Amino acid sequence: MKDVLEYTGYRQYIADYYADKKAKSAFTWQMFAEKAGFSSPVYLKYVSEGRFNLSEEAALRVAAAMSLVEYERDYFCEMVRFDHAKTDDEKKVFFNKMLAIADAHKVKVIEADSYRFFEDWKNPVLRELAPSMPGAKPLALARACRPEITAAEVTESLSFLVKANLLQKDKDGNYVQTEKSVTTGPMKATPVAVRTLHRQMGEFALEAIEGVSQDERHFSGLTLGITRQAYEKIVQEIAECRKRIIAIAREDDATEEVYRLNMQFFPMTNKRLNKKG
Repeated sequence: MKDVLEYTGYRQYIADYYADKKAKSAFTWQMFAEKAGFSSPVYLKYVSEGRFNLSEEAALRVAAAMSLVEYERDYFCEMVRFDHAKTDDEKKVFFNKMLAIADAHKVKVIEADSYRFFEDWKNPVLRELAPSMPGAKPLALARACRPEITAAEVTESLSFLVKANLLQKDKDGNYVQTEKSVTTGPMKATPVAVRTLHRQMGEFALEAIEGVSQDERHFSGLTLGITRQAYEKIVQEIAECRKRIIAIAREDDATEEVYRLNMQFFPMTNKRLNKKG
């Protein structure tokens, strides 16, 4: 079974722990629950399925039942706090604590690089910009960004991108992309970082309304009355549109500018809420 520090979801860890024990012995959910001090024989099964949560005190008992001690126990408890956090800011605090524990014990959290990439707008921008400016120093790259950033921020971002294998240097010392695009998978923490990125890019879009000339930007919008069925179709159409746009961008290897495309489709009314009274 994988080390607990390789997980980002405590429910999956509980499920995998049970499956591992079950494969090696006559282990049952009842035995697991009793060891953790629960009267219900299926309580931990329901926790693993997302039907019940663990309290802070219960998390410690479950960690002990799984023989997790010291930093492993602390990491498990931070996973519980991360899962139960109500806001993105709270989730970021707990996930960063998880990463700190893993880093301190030289364990790589599989999702860490994805989370860190999407957490800061500079990473995706410099991943596109650096290969298009061969030989450019960090200061030149910093001045090419909109908004302008510092050379130190460029150096930090490029170092991360190389370490995460999202960029690499060729024999001439220039940056090249290892893959043409970066996407998110079915992960726990990365969506939190993606939402942060959307907020950052949304703010830049507002600034671009006044700060970028109309011949260099395109803004348009629609206000529509739709059904749920139409919503599903429109979302699928947006997904297909994104694929076509990516294909157009890949037709030419050269990059003259780095652009951001925001697609936003959201409700402006609360009719369903009103129907519920």
